Amino acid sequence: MSLIFTQGRPGRRAWRLPALDVPKKNAVPKSCLREAPADLPEVSELEVVRHFTNLSRKNFSVDTQFYPLGSCTMKYNPRVNEMLAGMPEFTNIHPGLSLTKEGEKHMQGTLGILYEHEQRINELFGFSAATFQPMAGAHGEFTGISLIAAWHRDHGTWDQRKVMLIPDSAHGTNPASAIQAGFIVREIKTGSKGEVSLEDLKANLDEHTAGMMLTCPNTAGFYNDGLSEMCALIHEAGALIYCDGANSNAIIGRVRPGDIGFDAMHLNVHKTLATPHGGGGPGDGPVMCNDTLKPYLPVPRVRKDAEGVFSLDWNQPKSIGKVMPFMGNFGVLLRSCAYLCRLGREGVRRVADNAVLNANYLRVLLTPGYDQTVSDMCMHECVFSASRQVKLGVHALDISKALIDRGFHPPTMYFPLIVPEALMIEPTETESKEMLDSFAKAMLDIAKVAETDPQQLHDAPITMPIGRLDETEAARHPQLRYVPEA
Repeated sequence: MSLIFTQGRPGRRAWRLPALDVPKKNAVPKSCLREAPADLPEVSELEVVRHFTNLSRKNFSVDTQFYPLGSCTMKYNPRVNEMLAGMPEFTNIHPGLSLTKEGEKHMQGTLGILYEHEQRINELFGFSAATFQPMAGAHGEFTGISLIAAWHRDHGTWDQRKVMLIPDSAHGTNPASAIQAGFIVREIKTGSKGEVSLEDLKANLDEHTAGMMLTCPNTAGFYNDGLSEMCALIHEAGALIYCDGANSNAIIGRVRPGDIGFDAMHLNVHKTLATPHGGGGPGDGPVMCNDTLKPYLPVPRVRKDAEGVFSLDWNQPKSIGKVMPFMGNFGVLLRSCAYLCRLGREGVRRVADNAVLNANYLRVLLTPGYDQTVSDMCMHECVFSASRQVKLGVHALDISKALIDRGFHPPTMYFPLIVPEALMIEPTETESKEMLDSFAKAMLDIAKVAETDPQQLHDAPITMPIGRLDETEAARHPQLRYVPEA
């Protein structure tokens, strides 16, 4: 497909504005005006439409291909939720209404949705209060860890307790969030089965421990045994424990982290509640907590009085304050609310059941071709190592590029860091058996090619408009402008 800069002819236009029928006024200073027109393509409307339509057909997306991106969970977003979120009754509300008492009267339906959605996720995950302000999972982590910091300050232990324990298998945002909140990070080792080492945890617990961040299930795809014991150990040491709930699609409706002993938890709604994800947003990362941390939640809190009237409560003296203007990303929250209402109690449980079933189905199918550091039953994702292929000169990157030629988006590569040449695969609960079979067939075919013709994998992808790039050079010296050939 030719570049749009090479299409069209001088003077061709898609649309022309009518001539001015009012006096022309030069509001822009002459020094800010171009000396010559911008060097833009001169094309017709038809050429523009065809160009961008053809570009969109070259994209990999969850709407066009299987997208087994581990950890980030790219799954289908039901279109009925998009329709509900686009209703003018929601989209036409001015966000400034939430800042005045008079405005609250005109957004009772919106406040009611926020109030009921909070009750719903608290019930699902075993907590007593929540905030929807954080705009992403990492933002939710930072908010939840800030609650723990506020609790220590309130109890006079902040100066003494600054150490946050984080497993070596954690998401990279965990230590970043903890450090941003003022903590010192100490790493906890992973055991032989991908679980947190209780022995190493006990060895690192002391009078300086402020808390622990624990991903559940973890990034290796496993549910840690002994969670209740870990929570008890942390609490006995005078610390609090935070649950990274990014992978909750494997446990929703089946496990309530608050009942286990976690003090706070964030939820990635794109992973668990089927909201859009990509390009860094739009997103939302609700944070739930127990009564211990409830007083420190961001303001305002949505309240409901005896007459059923909703209002915003700003009078929370121990609150960490606002972490987001207005009330968070309400459009995304609407989608997650619609998703839960449509699923119901039994549907929510099937989400977890099918997520675990699909991941383990792939784990078994791919075992003949790829190594696993831990071969036990997994949860939401299965993690393989390309260590067998490395001996043949083929790396995880080569395998991922070869998948593109076979019509599949690559899985997450080289993460978690505790697995060499990692390939983290998450099929999610929304994919069919037939799709999983075709993906497994492609992966096993690549494993055979690695044995017979590794150069073919080094050359991949060969079916895309752009082949294998020097990614380091592209990142350090990107070419961001079109330069016509001489």
